[in-house]
Amino acid sequence: MMTARDEARHYRALFLSDIHLGTRGCQADLLLDFLKHNDAEMIYLVGDIVDGWRLKRAWYWPQSHNDVIQKILRKARKGARVVYIPGNHDEFLRDFLGTHFGGVEVADSIIHTSADERQYLVIHGDQFDVVIRHAKWLAFFGDRAYVTALALNTTVNAMRRRVGLTYWSLSAWAKLKVKNAVNFIGRFEQTLSEEARRRGADGVICGHIHHAASHDAYDIHYINTGDWVESCTAVAEHHDGTFEVIRWSDRTVAGSLPAPVQERPVAA
Repeated sequence: MMTARDEARHYRALFLSDIHLGTRGCQADLLLDFLKHNDAEMIYLVGDIVDGWRLKRAWYWPQSHNDVIQKILRKARKGARVVYIPGNHDEFLRDFLGTHFGGVEVADSIIHTSADERQYLVIHGDQFDVVIRHAKWLAFFGDRAYVTALALNTTVNAMRRRVGLTYWSLSAWAKLKVKNAVNFIGRFEQTLSEEARRRGADGVICGHIHHAASHDAYDIHYINTGDWVESCTAVAEHHDGTFEVIRWSDRTVAGSLPAPVQERPVAA
């Protein structure tokens, strides 16, 4: 966890996505530590917060996952505006667009206006993933392969903790070494940037591909929140309208948090 000299920080807005509650790969303890030390006027949950795909196959819901939900609801009760934008893994919530649950708004997408009056399209991004749209069976197959990669992650990080090193994602590292994956990320970023431009926005804030980023490569401010499985990242808007990608695993003390439970493949 953070050292004693570190103080809680307050932001204008926080953006979180791809937490995947209900899976053993979810870094719930790191996220709880993040939520303890960071607060905001607005909190956007940018999809795949709960993993309905995995929960359909096998129920897994430890106390730490319940604590994440309670922590977010507590922030809503204390006055933060909380908006939940469903993704493909929690697509069941798209049946409840426009409703409120415990002070949490549910929306398919939303325009966020920054402190310096820039308009940002906030959307999960799966709507622009060709595999999700046209070959969902392949996406499910890929999800199984991803489970295997996360199991390897658990073993690697158990060894790293023994020698006092911080959390590191084998699967995230491997993704950036595979040419097809890098090309996919580039196409995704370009497509989402074009969608933001089409809607008259100055930028886009999304999730889905578990790759945190902030750049203007396509003449639109593209921001990806990353995830809480591989990279443990969030995006914060400061009170002056500037945005920051926060890599929480880089700010924690090695060995201070328990190891995640290893993900086990389950039968269909």
